[in-house]
Amino acid sequence: MKVYRLQHVAVSAAMIMMSSLLSYAQNDKVLSAEKDTIAAKQPEKAAGSERNVMLNASDANKPREIQIGLPSEDVNVYENGLPAVYSSAVHRLAAHWRSDASLGEVGLLTPSESAIMTGNIAYAVNSFSRLGQKEFKGIVNYRANHFGMQQFDMNISGGIGDKWLYTASVYQNFDPGSFDIVIDDFADRTQIYHAGITRLIGRRNQGKISLLYKYAASRNPGNYVNQAPFFYVGDGSVKELPGFHLGTSSYAPRYGDIEYMDIMTGDMVKANLRDLTHNRSHEVTLLSDYTFNNGMKFTLNMKYMNAPEANYVDFGGSTISHVSAEDGYLDYGGNPYEGLVEGRRTWLHFGKVQDFLVTSELHHQLGNHGLRLGLNEWFYHLDYHSSSFQWTGSVQEYPEILTAPDGTRFRGFNELSPEYTVGYENKLALYLTDNWQITPKINLYYGGRIEYYRMAADQIPYARYSGFHIGDTHDYNGTVTTIEPRYIVKDKLNYAATARFTYNIVKGFGVTADGTVATRFPRINEYAGTGPTEEQYNRVVIPLIRGGIFYKNDWIDLTSMVTYIAKTNNIDQQNITKPGTTESKTTLLIYDIQTLGWTTSAEIDPFKGFHLHALFTYQKPMYNNYQTTVTFSDGTTSTLNANGNIVKEIPQILIELDPSYNITDDLRVWLSFRYFGKTYANLTDALFFKGRWETFGGINWTVNEHLALGVSVINFLNQKGASGTINGSELIEPDEVAAFIGDGIYMSGTYLRPFTVEFSASIKF
Repeated sequence: MKVYRLQHVAVSAAMIMMSSLLSYAQNDKVLSAEKDTIAAKQPEKAAGSERNVMLNASDANKPREIQIGLPSEDVNVYENGLPAVYSSAVHRLAAHWRSDASLGEVGLLTPSESAIMTGNIAYAVNSFSRLGQKEFKGIVNYRANHFGMQQFDMNISGGIGDKWLYTASVYQNFDPGSFDIVIDDFADRTQIYHAGITRLIGRRNQGKISLLYKYAASRNPGNYVNQAPFFYVGDGSVKELPGFHLGTSSYAPRYGDIEYMDIMTGDMVKANLRDLTHNRSHEVTLLSDYTFNNGMKFTLNMKYMNAPEANYVDFGGSTISHVSAEDGYLDYGGNPYEGLVEGRRTWLHFGKVQDFLVTSELHHQLGNHGLRLGLNEWFYHLDYHSSSFQWTGSVQEYPEILTAPDGTRFRGFNELSPEYTVGYENKLALYLTDNWQITPKINLYYGGRIEYYRMAADQIPYARYSGFHIGDTHDYNGTVTTIEPRYIVKDKLNYAATARFTYNIVKGFGVTADGTVATRFPRINEYAGTGPTEEQYNRVVIPLIRGGIFYKNDWIDLTSMVTYIAKTNNIDQQNITKPGTTESKTTLLIYDIQTLGWTTSAEIDPFKGFHLHALFTYQKPMYNNYQTTVTFSDGTTSTLNANGNIVKEIPQILIELDPSYNITDDLRVWLSFRYFGKTYANLTDALFFKGRWETFGGINWTVNEHLALGVSVINFLNQKGASGTINGSELIEPDEVAAFIGDGIYMSGTYLRPFTVEFSASIKF
């Protein structure tokens, strides 16, 4: 095991901080004062920040993913210019960040902005902490739903003398979910605490330094309970099984006692699922900014985060079949079992994460040029492993873990993609943007990013098998090999560039075009499995090109654009199930994706009090170079070829309709409709889900300046549809689907949140 150190990062950060403090001392005069109310904001507000990213029909506790035509690599959320979590591959975002009273603003970064500032092309949530103001203020938010969820968060802030501000927040969520899990008290139990103090700098408060602390503790079995069995009909619809209701029946076992093989030692361990989803994290953040006499603004934000527990559990499924008493399966009481069964898979993830992140920027308006120069120094250390096992479960509400005919309840230990990696990655990047107003009608925004990327890690590059663990020996085609970590080091340069041209032809009408490209090499989490070989280690390239028209007058703001986006050398670890069985093999796939689409978006205000946001997208995301052959235990082989197929889980048609109406200045009603068109549920495009509507609605009443009340409804159309991928269907071909029409087939997967009524109240004082 290697020892990895933070010293070189800390020294660099200290030097930056020292130079910034010297700059503060040298500039006593200012042109203008800061406002009394202070929040940690960037100068520019991102386009699209009006969109409500927290309306998520799949998960109540994290932002929704805004489609750009590619499978999501991560949910990108930034807090004060720094990643809320460096990567949610192990340390889940919802375990450390929530949109609560500690935040002064939550908006969006566009894909081109995100590419330059962070290196990732995606819509990114951009949030800023509430730091305080000279007068005392407080806010308390409360939410509850008819399933028994209770959530509250609050913030108090104020000033101490003329130069000091303080802030403190608490977030508490007690969410039992939409059904009784039995093996745990809550589907989400999260608590987050914030505290901070700010020192104003300069005679007119033209600068500030803030020190913030955050502690988060979360237990979220929702990661593994949100699956369900259903009856798939070949026309893309699903039916509920008798006695099992999607969203309100539990497919997690009634008893959480399990046994698994520790991948680190090979020891058999008995545990309970309740104890394997704990997350704890500590974070210290330093924020600083200063505005010079010439209007130039300097910001330096840094944070250290330590998560000694970053654990979660995943469940998967395979083929559902019928067994009789003669097949030899026994229920929990030892009696012969007869009925539907499914081969279930479980992954236990154990992580320890540390990161030290620094972002510094200079902003200056120089004539017609809005310039920004930025620096990222992001260090991420990961100590992570997972173990996997399989079991056979009854297909019913609160399924039983059955005893197999061979007398075992658990099997296939570490056969299905158990993971391991210990090491770090470091990003040192310099970026520059210029918002150039060439003439009153012509604007050019452009920028570039160059990033030095270093990764050093221990990983296990060997194919997995039943009984796989560190220290074991295994015969790979006649070569006896000891399973042990191997050390790899990668030093690479990544880059990103963007340019956007806007021409106002006449008042309110014009054309716009932009292009962005970002590159990266495989990340540390992509080595947690077998990882890419040297031959497979290639640069990932993501180009994005858009062009279209815009029109704006007193009542409409319209944009229509054609978009092309692609991604080469995408890395994926796929479990492939032998049709009709519970047997699965894990294979590493490296492939390309490309998407051509058309999007039209409008903000419409036809009469006083009414507003409508409308969006239509047609896209065609397709796989390229996606092919693999797997060999199963009986020697048979199957080839998976997805070339030219539509990418699974990404709809081709997207529609958003968000109308709202202010009945009075204090009373607002709103609706949100999101349509997801036909979506393929497996790699061969054989199985698909029909288009579906995700619906939200509510009414908000500002009673007075101190009290606001609200009622909202999630899934008010009460749709019962499934979503995502259908477990175990990787090799089902289109010509086999005809047999399902009329008769259907039993399958399992994820589903929409059920009909939910929520109540909210906000008190300001």
